Amino acid sequence: MTVTRKKNGRRHVPAVVQVAAGLILREGHYLIARRKVGTHLGGLWEFPGGKCEPGESLEDCLHRELREELGIAVMSLVHFRTIRHKYPGKTVELHFFRCAISQGEASALDCEEVRWVMPNEMTDYEFPPADRPLIEALKSCDG
Repeated sequence: MTVTRKKNGRRHVPAVVQVAAGLILREGHYLIARRKVGTHLGGLWEFPGGKCEPGESLEDCLHRELREELGIAVMSLVHFRTIRHKYPGKTVELHFFRCAISQGEASALDCEEVRWVMPNEMTDYEFPPADRPLIEALKSCDG
């Protein structure tokens, strides 16, 4: 755990950033999105989703983020796995949910691009370090 000192000498422990992400499956392919260049981890591929706002549930966060980023609505959210990862300056807790599109067709509204890929193809894409254990799990479950 990273601890920093404030000017008043008190210890400050950075909060864990809560993130909800969708494992959106269609005909054996998962939807992935490439992060915008110039953002944290820009240019890398990820499972779509985003940070929770204060007071927002993980499920509500995922619905909002997928609507904003991809223009889709999802249904049948089932928690799959939670991964905690420390990056320099912050820790993220990623909550992955299996789900399916109930409305719309995914398009890159707030990301560089989207693709549908098979689990065994995911190693062809560069993902953030936090996503790598999940990719291995998907390959062993589906692959």
